[in-house]
Amino acid sequence: MNPLIAPESHDRHARCALSVNVNKVALLRNTRHLGIPSVARAALQCLEAGAQGITVHPRPDGRHIRTEDVTELAALLRQWPQAELNIEGNPFDNLMGFVRQHRPQQATFVPDAPGQFTSDHGWAVADLPRVAPLVAEAQALGVRVSLFMDPDPAAMAAVATIGADRIELYTEPYAAAHGTPRQGAELGRYAAAAHAALALGLGINAGHDLNRANLTDFLRAVPGVQEVSIGHALIADALERGYTETVRDYQRCIQKAYAA
Repeated sequence: MNPLIAPESHDRHARCALSVNVNKVALLRNTRHLGIPSVARAALQCLEAGAQGITVHPRPDGRHIRTEDVTELAALLRQWPQAELNIEGNPFDNLMGFVRQHRPQQATFVPDAPGQFTSDHGWAVADLPRVAPLVAEAQALGVRVSLFMDPDPAAMAAVATIGADRIELYTEPYAAAHGTPRQGAELGRYAAAAHAALALGLGINAGHDLNRANLTDFLRAVPGVQEVSIGHALIADALERGYTETVRDYQRCIQKAYAA
């Protein structure tokens, strides 16, 4: 554990935090040259409604989040010390520049190709040794590092070996199975991966296609999830319900998972 990073609690019963991914706000803004909707105002409203963090994934082509957005959001989050900025991306492309400049609370390393439409798989174990120096560099800056991973219990040891702090479970396969006969088996895979991660002292995040319909079931079944990062579904809901009510809805989904 890097001495610049405070030790984490991995209590499997601790309440999960909600980080709102605002990429889709930027995507809509970028269709015109009017500066609306504002990414920073969206983030502020989400924080005021009770979100515990803001996530951005600035891709090399700038098709949604841009360099100036990250700068503006980093300044905003400095006014919210109780919340966290999470910057996602491929550390071999453009992510590390943002990490070095802004030192967010968390960097999530994602194995996306530069032009990839959306994240669709976690790191392969064979690729992790070359990720290790960048994990160490980010941690030396005081940044917690999470690796985007598929729900494979056998892969967790490799994550721990290179010194990452957390994993982010890629949840699209679970979301696709939710409400079908495959739901239980998928949840079993995620629970097994989470147990393996917890046994190695890793923290657990989760994200991708989580929404109001499937979030509670996921958190009830998968132990130790400390943070969910939700963008597409949450922003889509906010178009109809507004940021404030939508964030509160997602917080209610999280709370229901612990009510029993």
